[in-house]
Amino acid sequence: MTTSADLSTALGDLLPAALGVAISPVPIIATVLMLLSKRARVTAPAFAVGWMLGTTLVLVVVLLLAGPDGIDTGGSSDLTGWIKLVLGLLFLLLAAHTWRGRPRPGQDVVPPKWMSGLDRTPPLVALGLGAALSGLNPKNLALAVTGGVAIASNGLDTTESVIAVVVFVLIASTLVVGPVVAFLVAGDRMAHPLNALKDFMEVHNSAIMVVLLGVLGLSSLGKGLGALLG
Repeated sequence: MTTSADLSTALGDLLPAALGVAISPVPIIATVLMLLSKRARVTAPAFAVGWMLGTTLVLVVVLLLAGPDGIDTGGSSDLTGWIKLVLGLLFLLLAAHTWRGRPRPGQDVVPPKWMSGLDRTPPLVALGLGAALSGLNPKNLALAVTGGVAIASNGLDTTESVIAVVVFVLIASTLVVGPVVAFLVAGDRMAHPLNALKDFMEVHNSAIMVVLLGVLGLSSLGKGLGALLG
């Protein structure tokens, strides 16, 4: 039987990963571009729904693979430690890759080519794009797996697992869903703040990702080594 302390521990463990998914410059820029298009009220909400569905799907798959008893963290099992160790190394490798690919001083920031057609994206395509960016992007996939492991390794019952998944998805979706909700409420008054957000994310994309991935990588490595050596 689980306790509220188990749920609190799980929420604390998944919080950094959920924040890591939330701070994703490319999806945020894509959301803003859709919100500034003529079909904003159709495509942007579809993209946001897809984003939430993609994140949820990864968490559910991890929990299903873990089984009804979750991931065994007791006795001689080092599975959780190895998973965190591997994820930590993956985050650091992604940080190094991002740093090497960063724009040099004076070099223009060129957005991905697929972004050029976002203003003409049909709703179903926007839905699929949101799901792909949240569930298949290597960084977000690794973070969602980290969140799923945090839930599965704390011995939660079904109700508490659902609560943990909902909390993760809500936090992870804040900077994608938030601008969409704000636009639907405030309309064209959000144009200037949205443009400012897009410009900031474009300029500081690499720096944000390097710092984020570096911190998450070191944190996951520390937890993995602690679990294996403890």
